Amino acid sequence: MGLLLTALGAAIAGCSVGPSYERPAPVGGPAPAALAFKERPPPSPPGGAWRQAHPSDGELRGKWWELFGDPQLDAMEERIAVSNQTLKVAVSQYFEARDQVRVARAGYFPTLSVAPSATHTRESYNQPNTVRGVTRYSFDTFALQGQALWEPDLWGRVRRTVEQARANAEASAADLANVALGLQAELALDYFQLRGLDTQRDLLERTLASDLDSLHLAEVRLAGGVATEVDVAQAETQCRSVKAQQIDLGVQRTQLEHAIAVLVGVPPSAVTMAPAPVAVTAQVPAIPEAVPSTLLERRPDIAAAERRTAAANAQIGVALAAYYPNVTLSASGGLDSGALGTLLQVSSFFWSAGASAIETLFDGGRRHALTDQARDAYQAEVAAYRQSVLDAFREVEDNLAALRILAEEADAESAAVESARRSLSISTKRYRGGVASYLEVLTAQTIQLTNERAQAEIVTRRFTGTVQLIKALGGGWSASNRPIASNRSSTADLGSSPRSFGP
Repeated sequence: MGLLLTALGAAIAGCSVGPSYERPAPVGGPAPAALAFKERPPPSPPGGAWRQAHPSDGELRGKWWELFGDPQLDAMEERIAVSNQTLKVAVSQYFEARDQVRVARAGYFPTLSVAPSATHTRESYNQPNTVRGVTRYSFDTFALQGQALWEPDLWGRVRRTVEQARANAEASAADLANVALGLQAELALDYFQLRGLDTQRDLLERTLASDLDSLHLAEVRLAGGVATEVDVAQAETQCRSVKAQQIDLGVQRTQLEHAIAVLVGVPPSAVTMAPAPVAVTAQVPAIPEAVPSTLLERRPDIAAAERRTAAANAQIGVALAAYYPNVTLSASGGLDSGALGTLLQVSSFFWSAGASAIETLFDGGRRHALTDQARDAYQAEVAAYRQSVLDAFREVEDNLAALRILAEEADAESAAVESARRSLSISTKRYRGGVASYLEVLTAQTIQLTNERAQAEIVTRRFTGTVQLIKALGGGWSASNRPIASNRSSTADLGSSPRSFGP
């Protein structure tokens, strides 16, 4: 009988209720390859819509921050994978989700148990139907028995549960990569903002030195009787104003330094970064071209949303399996004897085998409600997935547009700085010659400082915009690298290897 049921189970093992999963199409229905970025339209190939294949050597790699060629940034980015506590939380959550796959897979196999026992019993002398001197009122019982229970996965409930757990584990792996990417991008943003403040501080130091020269000139002219005390007061005011601006930068710089310390997993007091201005002529690295079809595989948040959609689809199959009977195969056997010496004899052996089936006839609509709930949850995940795709396209478009506009603004601001410097030089010469008041010099100094600070801010925004574009493109992550291995990797591997868990 047991062999018959086993054969029956194997014959219909391929049966799994519930819909087969297909990845939802983006909003609007076109295939990903048919989409394009507004800021980077695809070239029109000659002779049709086909595009010549090319190697992917220009794609972003795992350690995308190395594009900036900054050794100090490289060293701090590497420390995130080792010391950041937020990333360690995501690592543990991934391990938890992966362990759940093993829990679900256990449903494929029978449950085996063994129950050895030894009992001494002393019954009442006054119980009915006994004869004193004949009836045994005290005796021993020794037993060594085992039991096997197995519920064949006839309707695919276990297979759908494993499918759901695996999809959730893959979503958790993508979540881990997304956390790592977010932390790495946040560190790079803080780093370049801090360096931008260093640039402005350096600019203010040079401006202050120039303004002190102007103050000395005003004092000399006052001593010679060709200037007024107003000129000296205005020059002093300008110097003090520039000095105050320079001191004010220290507040934000200190906060950024503290934020960087927390990201690399050390107390704020343990990090002190020496000033390192960025040249206003520094060029941001070129970002490799990307198309929407690859973006769907490169963004870990999109991959996580898609995997959760697959898990929700599998849950529909789990709910539908409840409509079918649960078949259980059982077998038990062992040794039972009243004396320990005869326990291992053949005559002490006993066994039993059987099968049972349970079918729910009425549950007040519970199974129907759970199935509807699973279908609704799937539709919600589909909408969340499509929204994540839309958000990803928007972020890429935003940052592509920002970098293009900032490049144009940088050229315009560079010309404005040159004009402001020329204007200050002319005004200073006019003041030295006595044909202009110091107010003209002061106005030219203010205009020059304003434009030079704007130029420095544009450089910072171009670097931070490049970091945000890299993040929007998914960094160096790829959905093909999602790990579902049985062996545990180290925390460092989880955060740093592009072949494991993220950028």
